[in-house]
Amino acid sequence: MLIVVFNDFFGKEEDYHIFILLFFISMIVWMIRWLIIQIKFILRLKKDKTQAELMHLKSQVNPHFFFNTLNNLYGLVELDTAKAQQLILKLSDMMRYSIYEGQNDWVTLADEITYLENYMDLHKMRYHKEITIRFDVDAEDRSIKIMPLLFIIMVENAFKHGVEKLRKDAFVYIRLKATLQHVDFEIENNFDADEQSGNQGIGLNNLKKRLELVYLNKHELEITTNHAAIYKIRLRLTL
Repeated sequence: MLIVVFNDFFGKEEDYHIFILLFFISMIVWMIRWLIIQIKFILRLKKDKTQAELMHLKSQVNPHFFFNTLNNLYGLVELDTAKAQQLILKLSDMMRYSIYEGQNDWVTLADEITYLENYMDLHKMRYHKEITIRFDVDAEDRSIKIMPLLFIIMVENAFKHGVEKLRKDAFVYIRLKATLQHVDFEIENNFDADEQSGNQGIGLNNLKKRLELVYLNKHELEITTNHAAIYKIRLRLTL
């Protein structure tokens, strides 16, 4: 019936075949265009979701550290005003970095190194006990770009679960080696085996999620603990 109608309308069989060919071509073009639009929409949603997750995870990084620091600052103000003032300046620099640079997609390795140095200087002012802190950096180019606030969780854990729990002989050894292809970050600290918890905490889980979002299939994270009460974590990134 449909063929008869088409034949009556076009008159010639050649015209009918041409129309059918053009019709199917137009349908294929329309379907391809529709698929492209849908794929773009899905990719945009995925990107927006990833960005939203990253922003949420970043917002979890900063308050955790600053909350602990402000608590310590509160107790230090009356005991040592000069030291408290120095601590406030360090904290101000770190907060400025976290608020402005920390919300960027990428920062320079140099900025992250400075951020860690400020953090460790802050801790050195806090403690009244002898601690050994070593930060060795071997960077081929400090202008390379990395994810912001990348190392602070690992460093913070070393102090929170190691230095703060030990009465003496506490140490934190940090090694950072960077080339144009890879970044290797390794941190080692001792801890009180009697107080060690198997719970990795929000911070480390946060870091793992951020690495999956930004460095999918381009990172290796290794965590080891030995019988000598030494905790070691190593992160390797492929740039």
